[in-house]
Amino acid sequence: MAASSSSAISAALLAAVLTISLLASTSSASSRPLSAAAAGATTNTEFIRTSCIATTYPQLCYNSLAVHATKIQTSAKLMASTALDVALTSAKSTSVAMVKLQQSRGLSPREYVAMRDCVEVLGDSVDLIRQSMAEMAANKGGADFGMMISDVQTWVSAALTDESTCTDGFAEKAVADGEMKTAVRGKIETIGQLTSNALALINAYATLHH
Repeated sequence: MAASSSSAISAALLAAVLTISLLASTSSASSRPLSAAAAGATTNTEFIRTSCIATTYPQLCYNSLAVHATKIQTSAKLMASTALDVALTSAKSTSVAMVKLQQSRGLSPREYVAMRDCVEVLGDSVDLIRQSMAEMAANKGGADFGMMISDVQTWVSAALTDESTCTDGFAEKAVADGEMKTAVRGKIETIGQLTSNALALINAYATLHH
């Protein structure tokens, strides 16, 4: 009974602290469209909706970026960097929540280890996304653009791998099924989808310079 009560408390704590904030802070950049179709968009939100078609999760892409339409306007670079910032914010808030949950009572040894490992790889993902954002912001589109975008693509791909490792590891450690496991995996999967979308938008931005 005590274990069941502790699990319920852990699940309740998780639900309270695992929230994704979709705030973005971006720099000014190129206003070139991502595609010919996007170029025909008459409003910023239409540009975002059309551009998101190129991503794996277009509806999530639009929902997460439409609120930043005024900042993005029709800028390919701002579209990509804002998508990165959205993924970064999600990863950071989820990581903090998981640290709090890890410190709560009622976790089994397997759950504790899975949570610890997941927090570690999420931290790596956060660092890689932050590094990518800084690199994009510093580049003005000169001769070193190719090297910059290649580095960013590599780092964001690595961040996506880290997020997948977290999700897979949580399952492989045979953590008991329940609300906590479902909620954690759901949040990590969302981070992965946001990061995947950001990578697709970065790739689309890169094609503008070929």
